[in-house]
Amino acid sequence: MKIALIGATGFVGAHVLQELVSRGHDVIAIARNTDKITTESSHVNAVSADVLKPQEVANAVAGADAVISAYNPGWTNPNIYAEFLAGAQSIQAGVRQAGVKRLLVVGGAGSLYVKPGMQLIDTPHFPEEYKPGASAAREYLEVLKEENELDWTFLSPAIEMHPGTSGTKTGTYRKDMESPVYDENHRSIISVEDLALAIVDEIEQGNHIKQRFTVAY
Repeated sequence: MKIALIGATGFVGAHVLQELVSRGHDVIAIARNTDKITTESSHVNAVSADVLKPQEVANAVAGADAVISAYNPGWTNPNIYAEFLAGAQSIQAGVRQAGVKRLLVVGGAGSLYVKPGMQLIDTPHFPEEYKPGASAAREYLEVLKEENELDWTFLSPAIEMHPGTSGTKTGTYRKDMESPVYDENHRSIISVEDLALAIVDEIEQGNHIKQRFTVAY
């Protein structure tokens, strides 16, 4: 397949790029600064684009079979709330404009339901520093649910998915739809390598069209 990957230089995006290349897909690797794309392969075409401009997104993803958005303005960005919402909706508009039907968005775990009527972000111990980004991702999921033209998927990673949980690819994961997947120690955890595996599996298989799902061990 020909896959457009937005955010190809980020923590998640860089691993998704490696996974796509390892499976023989042709990748349009989209980033603001393409110098940071270090994967050397004849299957990778690096393209610079500003995700806040729908026309640039449309031009970049044109001709792709599917788009993966691993866009994140950065957890330390003081404007992450506004920029995530603006960027995500710009990407959505650009993908529509380009005539690409398939869009997978990597979101956050904050909107997962830890019990009926209670999302993770609203629990007392949710870290304050992650609330702006998590709130934006939660709001964007509601926007995406109103999307009728695109075959969209929203993937929430495990609650614990960061450099400290990564470095190993097991090749396995379990799925749920709206609630976190917990292991025997009641931890919702996954490495970025196995998250990338799940992302590419979904692009290839299309098991969750117009749905949100989550993955963990």
